[in-house]
Amino acid sequence: MARTTKPVSADETNESLVRLFFRGFFLPLRLIGRGLAWIVHRPPLKQIGHAIRWFFRLRVIRFFGRILGFSFAAGSVEELKQVTWPTRRESIRLTYAVIAFSVIFATVLAGVDYGLDKIFKHLLLK
Repeated sequence: MARTTKPVSADETNESLVRLFFRGFFLPLRLIGRGLAWIVHRPPLKQIGHAIRWFFRLRVIRFFGRILGFSFAAGSVEELKQVTWPTRRESIRLTYAVIAFSVIFATVLAGVDYGLDKIFKHLLLK
C-alpha cells in the first residue's frame, strides 16, 4: 500500500517556521538550563568553572563574542591591570585643575558670545 501525504497548507508552513524560529531563539536558554541542571547535582565550585568554560566554548557564543568584541573587552581589562593609577592627592589636585580650566574657558566663551552678539545686533539692526 502506498503512503499518501496530505498537502501542507500555508498556515501549517507558517506555523512550522514560527516554531522553528522560537526553537532557535530559545536554544541558548535551553542549553543554559541543561548546564544548570548538571551543576545542581554535583558539588558547586569546580562544576561552576566547568560550566562557564563549556558555555563560552560554544560555537554560537564564540561567534557572537567576536562580533560584539568580547576579546577587545578582555584586552582592555588586561591593559587596565597594567595602569599606574594616581594617588588620592594627585587625583584631587587634577580634579581642581579641570574644574578651574572649565570655569575659565566657560567665562571666556561667554564673553566672546556676548561681545559678538552686541556687534552683530549693532551692525544688522542699525
